[in-house]
Amino acid sequence: MAVPISKQQMACDEATAKRLIADNWNLVQESVAEVAKQCGRDTSEIRVVGVTKYVDAEITGWLVDAGCHDLGENRPQLLESKFEALARPEIRWHQIGNLQRNKVRRLLPANPMIHAITSQRLLDALHQECTLQSRSIEGLIEVNISEEEAKTGLPVNQLESILRHWQDLPQPKTGGLQIRGLMAMAGWGTDQDAARRQFAKLAEIRDRIQNQLAIELPELSMGMSGDYPAAIAEGATLIRIGTRFFQGVLPTG
Repeated sequence: MAVPISKQQMACDEATAKRLIADNWNLVQESVAEVAKQCGRDTSEIRVVGVTKYVDAEITGWLVDAGCHDLGENRPQLLESKFEALARPEIRWHQIGNLQRNKVRRLLPANPMIHAITSQRLLDALHQECTLQSRSIEGLIEVNISEEEAKTGLPVNQLESILRHWQDLPQPKTGGLQIRGLMAMAGWGTDQDAARRQFAKLAEIRDRIQNQLAIELPELSMGMSGDYPAAIAEGATLIRIGTRFFQGVLPTG
């Protein structure tokens, strides 16, 4: 498990790192805006989630200073520690990696969006703990859209069942888990065309499920550094960008 780097391990000095991170953020924003324009979409429909698992809390704060207010972490322990270290109200946290049920209670004070709900047991644990803490937490069902055995995510044929189960859960007056959409990753080694077909499939499944269950699922979390143009073209509302923000800052080798 990789340990996030600190400024003592960077490939440059602090002033240069801050400038590079700001430049990288601006370049990604410009690229997203251009892709959105080509697709006839409004940039305001697309949120860029900065994946900051590579760096410690201090360097993560420099990305926030650059303008990135949606931050994603793979490990709940790291999200929890950064939430406490940064304590900045403008940050919206995203738990994008695997989440074990025994980590739910301590994670919820950060009010994260949960991108990777992959089982009914995890969904139930989240809803129960949200209810106990009177917190309203947004969640996404992760779908194994590429159907690769090595990929995480719920099989497509189980999606309707888990959403019907969520609809049947008692809804408290305050708090509870709010399912807001779907998340998926393209298969390993897919090119832009193949990735776009998989993202289109996810959007089609979302549309069908919305109609069948009379449910609103406005969020589609799909697309990373290598394939976000394809994801934007197929309706992504959340894209996850990591190493591009830290080019020139992360040590090489």
